[in-house]
Amino acid sequence: MMVSPMQQISFRLRALLNDCRGTIAVEFAVIVPVMLAMFFGVVELSSGIAAKRKANTVARTLSDLTSQMPSVADADLTSFGQTAKAIMTPYDPSQLKSSVTEVYVDPKTLVARVQWSKGLSIDASGNVTIAAAPPHAAKDVVVLPPGLTVGGTYLIWSEVHYTYKPAVGYIMSPNGVPIDDLTYTRPRQTLCVIYPTPAAGAATPPCPTL
Repeated sequence: MMVSPMQQISFRLRALLNDCRGTIAVEFAVIVPVMLAMFFGVVELSSGIAAKRKANTVARTLSDLTSQMPSVADADLTSFGQTAKAIMTPYDPSQLKSSVTEVYVDPKTLVARVQWSKGLSIDASGNVTIAAAPPHAAKDVVVLPPGLTVGGTYLIWSEVHYTYKPAVGYIMSPNGVPIDDLTYTRPRQTLCVIYPTPAAGAATPPCPTL
């Protein structure tokens, strides 16, 4: 039976259309990039959420530890910073910046003002240092949540800033993802927390009301 060239071309086209060899390889090549993007996206999202929870815990811990003290010295604050570093493990603690501030609410005006404030940072070697300049100057006005504006009371206000740097998504976030949190705690043992701790044998000064 003679087959014309056009029929041969038609047969070959039909055979090509019916040929399923390589279909799985093509589908795999299309799906793999999407699957990898989803996988690493879930991993980074989970890691970011864990870092945020640790930063939240640091904020609560700093205010809680400070509020339990009748007075604090630089050595106490440095020790609190070491605790913060341990909480952030296994994430890079050098990206953590925190501060502890005491605020007093004026009983007449209900204006909250800073009494003392100290900033903490952690270097690449894991050493905790106290910032030379306070993050908030004395007498600075602070806007508090309405429920905490109680005249004649003091608050320990902790702030945390952490820069989370994704291990895989660095292309999308080359500068990292900022994580911020703050916590307010009332002093536990005394009306206020004195800074710095009075020298041995010295009388405890009255609570400041700047």
